[in-house]
Amino acid sequence: MKRLGDILLQEKPFSEIVMGNTALVRAMIEAGTRVVTSYPGSPTPEIAAAIKSIPGEKRPFYFEFSTNEKVATEVAYGAALNGHLSTVFFKSVGLNVASDTFVQLNLMNIIGGMVIILGDDPGANSSQNEQDNRHYARMSYTPVLEPASPSEAYVYYREAAKLSREKRMPVIVRLSTHVCHAKEKVSFQEWHPSHADDTPRFNSANGPYIPLTKEVFPMKRRALQRLREVEMFAESPSMCDLLDNGNKGRGLITFGLPFLSLRDVLERAHAKPDILKLGVVYPIPRNRVIAFLREHEEIKILEELDDVMEREIKALAYDEKLSTRIIGKTDPEDWIGEYTPDKVLDIMEKTWPDLLPRRNVPDKGLPSVPNRPAQMCPGCGHRSAFHAIRKALKDEYITVADIGCHTLGFLPPYQVGEILMCMGASTGIGSGLSLFNQSRKVIAFLGDSTFFHAGLPGVVNAVFNQHNLTLIVMENGTTAMTGHQDHAASGRNFNEPTEKIPIRQVLEGLGVEHIYETDTYAQRELTDLVKKAIADEHFSVVIAKHPCMLKFTREQQRQPGYRRRSVEIDQPRCEQLHVCVEQFACPSFQRKPDGTIEVSKDLCIGDGSCIQVCPTGAIPKPAVPS
Repeated sequence: MKRLGDILLQEKPFSEIVMGNTALVRAMIEAGTRVVTSYPGSPTPEIAAAIKSIPGEKRPFYFEFSTNEKVATEVAYGAALNGHLSTVFFKSVGLNVASDTFVQLNLMNIIGGMVIILGDDPGANSSQNEQDNRHYARMSYTPVLEPASPSEAYVYYREAAKLSREKRMPVIVRLSTHVCHAKEKVSFQEWHPSHADDTPRFNSANGPYIPLTKEVFPMKRRALQRLREVEMFAESPSMCDLLDNGNKGRGLITFGLPFLSLRDVLERAHAKPDILKLGVVYPIPRNRVIAFLREHEEIKILEELDDVMEREIKALAYDEKLSTRIIGKTDPEDWIGEYTPDKVLDIMEKTWPDLLPRRNVPDKGLPSVPNRPAQMCPGCGHRSAFHAIRKALKDEYITVADIGCHTLGFLPPYQVGEILMCMGASTGIGSGLSLFNQSRKVIAFLGDSTFFHAGLPGVVNAVFNQHNLTLIVMENGTTAMTGHQDHAASGRNFNEPTEKIPIRQVLEGLGVEHIYETDTYAQRELTDLVKKAIADEHFSVVIAKHPCMLKFTREQQRQPGYRRRSVEIDQPRCEQLHVCVEQFACPSFQRKPDGTIEVSKDLCIGDGSCIQVCPTGAIPKPAVPS
């Protein structure tokens, strides 16, 4: 059986069932991409996983995980200015971090070409919002291609790379969660490995690259002119598909995942509407849209999230003095969630009630499925940390969360972290909460990857302005939430071992004087250190560290002779106080109807962090398997 890396490097044409994220990597190879950068964030990490499957010496491009999305964008931009086709990818909210650089890219003459892959997240499957990044595209005059499937992700990346090189402008390939993670049999073209010409081609004469006042207007005019030229590309058959069902009464304009869902829904339609499926969603193919409007009495605009295209098409119809009835979003729920088939079915039934057969009313006697709360993994150091930290906190304290696995601390039973905004915001928000505040001590939390990503400015500010709060850095040695990617303190980057950048030394270098550090499994010590830090009338930091146990356990399982361990319950000693379930809350412990506790051997990893939480000593140290 061939490994994924070997499959991606095949020279002859072939077909393979792959994820949308994997299809993109083959497209990068075929397009001659030379530099790829990223910061991990769902739904895009599998792009990096596919890249990693290719051995470094065979990989036809350079790849790095940068410290954050802004830096990743700047590295890719710098490479493109040197004549190398580059790509940067990250999740939806990553564009917020990159935006200061991103919004100016289209003013520049990017000679090598630059593709920006966005993993947008309708439904907020792994994000704190549902932002629609088409707004950023319009603000920055950046074209957007939106594939509906893994096959289109492959084709659209190649088209975006070609367009970007020709126009010397950035081009966005916008994918949603379902397109990133969908699997499909994709037909790939041939690829001929060649020795890349890596001669540096940067020349300031290709600029200007410094947007001084007198240069801004010419640069903006050039960006607008390029965008008008892209409209011609948007009109091409490869980017604009008409499904003619012979229905001049009704038509639909859509793109991306909603198109696939619509096709499923319309299988039972009495008279299928015509469909204009767009590949370029900004700028829209005006001529094709106008022609489609003229040919139909009613048009439904089917788009996820915001009414971006609806507004543009309605304005276009007004300018053209068209009488076509245009139906957009009609219900507040139309702005919310992924346009999966069930959602699109609801929308189409509201739009044209006679279009589909009446649905059977579901049987109300069906059993309901209980909610399954998100949980930290068995053995997670954050669980031990929160159990210990909770003992040091008083109810009047204010706790500020940040992004990461430790965000789950806000759930019962820990209930630590009452405020959450975005990566690295906790220290700044906590500083604001500490002002004029003599009675409610503020404790902020920050993950180690986020510390380097966006946390440093808040720490510098707290030192510089002498804010009185306590920061607890939850250090587990990896970017755990998105798939165990390395960061600056891990001792390794994507390609090779590196020197660690120790968090404590960084804090000391920034002038933090009150620093405490311990392993989270040392719960009593951690409780005492948090109490000491809170008592300081200065900015103080507690580094609560323990390796990510999911990552650690997986690495241990690869070692020869590995035998899994599990704790047991000494039932005669157990007094059924249920501290292990109700306060420590490891999912390995399961309470039976009679109140006794049993351990799930499928979940328990035998780490023993729970032993110290039992007040009756009913959890003995696990024996080493023979």
